[in-house]
Amino acid sequence: MTQLIPPLAQKALGDCAAPAPARVVLRERGQREVFCGLTSIMWLHRKMQDAFFLIVGSRTCAHLMQSAAGVMIFAEPRFATAIIEERDLAGMADINEELNKTVSRLLERRPEIKLLFLVGSCPSEVIKLDLGRAAERLSMTYAPRVRILNYSGSGIETTFTQGEDACLTAMVPELPATDDAGLVVVGALADVVEDQFARIFEALGIGPVHFLPSRKAGTMVPVGPNTKFLLAQPWLRDTARTLEARGATHLPALFPLGAEGTTSWLKAAADAFGVSAERFHAVTEMPRARATRALARYNDTLAGKSLFCFPDSQLEIPLARFLSRELGMTLEEVGTPYLHSVHMADELALLPADVRLSEGQDVDLQLDRCREARPDITLCGLGLANPLEDEGLTTKWSIELVFTPIQGYEQCGDLAELFARPLIRRTRLAV
Repeated sequence: MTQLIPPLAQKALGDCAAPAPARVVLRERGQREVFCGLTSIMWLHRKMQDAFFLIVGSRTCAHLMQSAAGVMIFAEPRFATAIIEERDLAGMADINEELNKTVSRLLERRPEIKLLFLVGSCPSEVIKLDLGRAAERLSMTYAPRVRILNYSGSGIETTFTQGEDACLTAMVPELPATDDAGLVVVGALADVVEDQFARIFEALGIGPVHFLPSRKAGTMVPVGPNTKFLLAQPWLRDTARTLEARGATHLPALFPLGAEGTTSWLKAAADAFGVSAERFHAVTEMPRARATRALARYNDTLAGKSLFCFPDSQLEIPLARFLSRELGMTLEEVGTPYLHSVHMADELALLPADVRLSEGQDVDLQLDRCREARPDITLCGLGLANPLEDEGLTTKWSIELVFTPIQGYEQCGDLAELFARPLIRRTRLAV
């Protein structure tokens, strides 16, 4: 099903309380091509160093995670799958009793675990296993040594980045209350990026600053009516709503991709905490200049090149803004799995007025439009990349942008290079 609708009519699609730019959005509902939400565990388990993710699912879930992680035989990652066997499905075994035994063995073997997530999957949801109640029961058993939470990573109706949203949403009710002022940066960032932002906030005189998720479970982020928060990732709608329900205030801004986006993001915090324009300029002038110089190296490669974005990670709109405004790329179509018009309001305002925006997916129709446009580079999921490459189109895997540090001033050149590299490769192969 394909519909043309104005953003303000999208009550069922996301946050529509605030006006969005007067542009038409192509809404599509059909066959989709996305990763499972469980794959967000790949970056979350690296970020939270004493947390463990126990997926309650099938052997398919286990194979997916092993493949996604590239786990070597000697590795001992902080995630695993509790397999739902045929005996469980047939009612021949008490699945909650089996889960109790699995958790007991896990915590005995891994005493360093301080935070355990029971992660729902498609199979556990189909059989209506109440993991929320199981988490409450197990939390009482192992308190205070281990906190046990539950969220769903099911891929039935979600795209893969929403797994992080569900995980952080589950954490927010557990955060301690505070009346003190403070800033929370919401969204998993690479440690190097987090450290860079922490230094900039300190130089600006903003504090205390907390990052959600924290690297250690014992570092609990306090939240209250005087808390302000910045979203570091665009897929955290439910997390933002849960924080707002606890009284915290969202600071609207561009997302910190590129020099322009990073400056906007930092400025939102600076304004909220009363930082003077002179101090803000003094702190950000040098890193912004470095970012601008880094981007200049890719102007010849990317300027004037066309881009087509398939909906996959929800990074598509901020990326399109960055690539069009800071590197001169032209936009054929910008697709996103979900369009949250409040969180994207600043981003949408900076996109060219004539760009085609699509929300949702009907993959066959989008493939037809992509083939007709013949863009210089196509941002898409892994499942589409090889077929499109075989048709002579240059592609960039969208999932690579989720795993790679791309936020902030110091990563601007790296982000540009991710798009320049496929074009350079194509040119070399054509010689």
